[in-house]
Amino acid sequence: MRPFTLVRARSLEEAARETARPDAALKAGGVDLLDRMKEGIDSPKTVVSIAHLPGHSAIEAGPPAKIGALATLAKIGSHAALQAGYPALTQAAVGAATPQIRQMATLGGNLCQRPRCWYYRLEEFDCRKNGGTECFAREGENRFHAIFDTSTCCCVHPSATGTALLAYGASLDTVGPHGKRTIPIEQFFTLPTADVQRENVLGAGEIIETVVLPAPSPGSRSVYKKLKEKESFDWPLVEACVNLTIEGGAIRAARIVLGSVSPVPRRAQEAEALLIGARVNTELIAKAAEAAVAGATPLAQNAYKVRMARVMVERALREAMA
Repeated sequence: MRPFTLVRARSLEEAARETARPDAALKAGGVDLLDRMKEGIDSPKTVVSIAHLPGHSAIEAGPPAKIGALATLAKIGSHAALQAGYPALTQAAVGAATPQIRQMATLGGNLCQRPRCWYYRLEEFDCRKNGGTECFAREGENRFHAIFDTSTCCCVHPSATGTALLAYGASLDTVGPHGKRTIPIEQFFTLPTADVQRENVLGAGEIIETVVLPAPSPGSRSVYKKLKEKESFDWPLVEACVNLTIEGGAIRAARIVLGSVSPVPRRAQEAEALLIGARVNTELIAKAAEAAVAGATPLAQNAYKVRMARVMVERALREAMA
């Protein structure tokens, strides 16, 4: 790791101005940033810390719920009111990483972390995310990579909370050098075909301040599921999050989101369309799960993820409809 200057910002506004400068990086929990600095991916001359700022880790259960971007995954996962109103988000938070990391990792950092693709993380590979011209995963070791949207870059987005927040239709309030704005989470994540070197639309110096979740509808039910190689700390192979509104045995609204299968959390809109207006039944669940993985383009070593994603959607739907 190269030497750097640590700056403790006095406010988010000051942090936004400081991190907008060249060779500066923002640090909250620092879990991903310090990894990248140790691995030589990032070598900022200035690291601007906001971890100590008061008032930005608060959770207002609402509705609507408002979660400060500095709230840790541990705090979110153990929050009783969030468990009652937004269970899929707390399930995603409590299942991420290890207890030690959850005590440090923040919601904002979880949303903004960079991919864990080993070709991106190794200095020896000048991949497209690092400014090169090739995605080495396409013809290399790709058993944990994407099965959707693989034409430019085959990484998967690592944010578990992003998968859940997309299912809830959340929005992000940000602070930047030029003021504040609100970003619907549907517009937050960026596909490699739009910009291969970015995962989100945040501008230089722009910082997530608060995550806002709309009030749950009467009859809403949400479930988050993931499958890993081992029960202890591991990155998920696939994730599925469903958010349904059921009234009188019929589905009035539906969101299905797949994680760890694409460079961004992916809404399965074809499956959602099958559900909306239909009455709950076993055959419908199977059809929706099949629709959720329609159009998958697996790589040479990860076709198994198509079946896994289908099964995770089935399990999440069964639990939500029970």
